[in-house]
Amino acid sequence: MTTLAAGPGDESLGHVLLHGSGALLAYAAVGLVLFVVGFYMTDLATPGRLIHVIRRDRNPNATLLACASTVGVGLIVAVSIFAAGGDLAEGLTRTLVFGLVGIVAQTAATMAFNRLVGINVRELADGPEDQLEPAAVLLAVANLMIGFVTAVAVY
Repeated sequence: MTTLAAGPGDESLGHVLLHGSGALLAYAAVGLVLFVVGFYMTDLATPGRLIHVIRRDRNPNATLLACASTVGVGLIVAVSIFAAGGDLAEGLTRTLVFGLVGIVAQTAATMAFNRLVGINVRELADGPEDQLEPAAVLLAVANLMIGFVTAVAVY
């Protein structure tokens, strides 16, 4: 069988691909769980069901906030995997724990912007006629940056 490099103790390409594929599927599963949890945390801050506000009402503010939260979580997931240095158990644990911490931080930021700055997510996503609001852009960037900061802290 073909090996990646010559020498004693080297693993076969088939073994590396099988192990790598298993790790990829494990990371994808943890990432998917985090994306769903992040989506539902954003859902808590919007009126009604977020998916209905996005699909039925086609509200651009709700869509932007959900996308920004997802990208922020994605940054945390990617850097957590990278920071693990190839250790699968450590990488999965880092990804899950830091991903959840990032989601909590994003939710706290949304609440802080609501109380301290006066940006009310419920008002941003309250109707089908809404247009993209500057406040939604500001809150989306805040969520992205919280994801970025959390990701850098993980590394």
